[in-house]
Amino acid sequence: MLAQISFVEIISVFIVMFAIIDITGSIPIFIGMENQGKHIHALKATSVALLLFLVFFFVGEALLNLFGIDIPSFAVAGAFVLFLLALEMIMGREFIKNESIGAGASIVPVAFPLIAGPGAITALISLRAEYATVNIMLGLFLNIVIDYVVIRLLKKLQRWLGDEIVFVLRKFFGVILLAISVKLFASNLAIVIHNSAR
Repeated sequence: MLAQISFVEIISVFIVMFAIIDITGSIPIFIGMENQGKHIHALKATSVALLLFLVFFFVGEALLNLFGIDIPSFAVAGAFVLFLLALEMIMGREFIKNESIGAGASIVPVAFPLIAGPGAITALISLRAEYATVNIMLGLFLNIVIDYVVIRLLKKLQRWLGDEIVFVLRKFFGVILLAISVKLFASNLAIVIHNSAR
């Protein structure tokens, strides 16, 4: 396992998940909830999100196999989702709507869908076609740690970050995510075509 650890892969996974989860972009939403009296428990929210990610990551492939879908095919489909998410971040338009119900802010909508949303879960499973599991887990864990810190420091971040910085970060990671989605699509499409031709 130690031989599979790659700093480059960990950073790549981290950037993908950080861009999709977009925790900095959710800061205004979290602050709005707090102002409405909906307390967000940082540990509960991030723990539930991590659990959701792990369940879908390790059981997701078995579910795909039930439908006769392999990881490269899912990665190609996931690349389309990442592409749309990147366009949302760059253009400021909403193509994929996140709907939530209930009053438990820590779990819904913070853990799901703001952290472990459909796009992030899809991306996590898709990344299995590109990176070693240990690197994906480390990249994911780094994101969860940052999510926890952000939620814990909401009040301070409200003072430190202005709307301009959040706007720039969102656009920057949108472009990065767009490039990664194209790479994910191109590299796995060749595998899908090869498998289909056999």
